[in-house]
Amino acid sequence: MKQENVKFNNLATGWRVATGEGVQVPPQSEKKILERRDQRTHVKGANMAVIDSGSLVGYCGLYCGTCRIRQGKIKEAVNNLRDIIASYGFDKIMPDLANWEPSFKHYDEFKQVMDGLVKIFGYCAGCFENGGDPNCKVRLCARQKGYRTCTECGEAQSCQKLEPYRKYFESALQSIKGNGIEGYAEKMQKKVDEGEGYPSGIE
Repeated sequence: MKQENVKFNNLATGWRVATGEGVQVPPQSEKKILERRDQRTHVKGANMAVIDSGSLVGYCGLYCGTCRIRQGKIKEAVNNLRDIIASYGFDKIMPDLANWEPSFKHYDEFKQVMDGLVKIFGYCAGCFENGGDPNCKVRLCARQKGYRTCTECGEAQSCQKLEPYRKYFESALQSIKGNGIEGYAEKMQKKVDEGEGYPSGIE
C-alpha cells in the first residue's frame, strides 16, 4: 500500500477512534493524567450518554463541545438531505433526471460521499478521548509531559505547536488559570447550550 494511502487511512480511522498507537507515554505521566480526570460537571453528548464536561477540554484549551462535528451537525445535515431526496423520490429516478442534468449520472458516487462524511465526520469523541487528528502534535506533547492542558507548560506562550490554536488558546489559558478546568468547561458548555460553536455561522 502506498505511503499516502496509509497516512489517509490512519487519519480516517484515527479521527473517529484514535487509539494513540505509537504514542510513547511514560507510565507515570499516564497515571498523572488519569488521576486528574475527576471533573464532576456533566453534560449529554451526541449519543446522549452523560459525560464529564471537563473531559471535553482539549490539551490546547479548545472546548470540544463547541465543535460542529462533535455536535453532530454534519451527520444531521447529510441525513436531512437524504430525507428530502427520498421524499421527492429523486433517488429512484436519477437516470431520468440525468437527461436534464448530466451531473446526476454520478448520483451513486454522491451517495458514497455522503456515507463517507457520516462515517468519518459524523461524530467525534473529543480530544481527551482520542478523537480528532491522531497525529496532533499538541496532544502527543502534553501526554508525554504528563500535562492535562498546555496551561501547565512554561513554554506554552512561545510554543509553535500551539500556533494554529493561538487565538483560542490565549483566552482559554486565562480562563483555565482563573477558574480551573471545571469552571472553564462549565462556562463553555453554557455557551454551547446557547448555540455557540465553530466554525461560526452554522445553526
